[in-house]
Amino acid sequence: MSGRLEGRIALITGASRGIGRAVALKYAAEGAQVIAFARTLGGLEELDDEIKKITGTPAVLIAESLTDYDKIDRVGAALHERFGKLDILVGSAGALGQLSPIGHYTPKMWNDIFDVNVHANWRLIRSLDPLLRLSDAGRAMFVSSVVARDPRMYWGPYAVSKAALEHMVKLYANEIGHTNVRANIIDPGPVQTKMRKLAYPGEDPAKPAQPEAITDIFVELALPSCTANGELFKAQP
Repeated sequence: MSGRLEGRIALITGASRGIGRAVALKYAAEGAQVIAFARTLGGLEELDDEIKKITGTPAVLIAESLTDYDKIDRVGAALHERFGKLDILVGSAGALGQLSPIGHYTPKMWNDIFDVNVHANWRLIRSLDPLLRLSDAGRAMFVSSVVARDPRMYWGPYAVSKAALEHMVKLYANEIGHTNVRANIIDPGPVQTKMRKLAYPGEDPAKPAQPEAITDIFVELALPSCTANGELFKAQP
């Protein structure tokens, strides 16, 4: 690897599997100090083992639920004390829920999906924006989906929450345009993940791209030289 992120500090949510895990490994290989945030401690420990094989340096592991919003605030404070800044934020964690007619969701199911896809990302912005501003070039990116812009039957709260996420990121980008922080949206396209298998159980598993194949855009948007802000990028395998 070229060491394009040497010395950068990067927090990635959903880092124990799928796209988040692939991005964490890519960032580590490019020289970043990885802060891996996910619910599953076992998955995080496996990720840490892989990162230590690549770099010889352990990751910082945060085994917590993103819907523990007070924990997010405490993470922000702890990162400020330890690192004094944050260079990169990747909001990769997401919740799909079931696929069904929109009137068939219970209020709890609807709220649970919004809690992860929208409210948790807002809390991350709220807590970590001050740290991104302390970087010489803070970079934030959030994973969305084509269904945010192409309403499809039965995708209900997932599609609506991703549309809300995209709008929120664009608003945030407008507000930080005068700062050294940039925020963008990534549509990963069809990727072989656990969520994808739930949504398309009969799909040929060889058809979607592997998560590792789409990580270049995450590096490009994390670079200090990146000037894009409030834009949508589609990953290319």
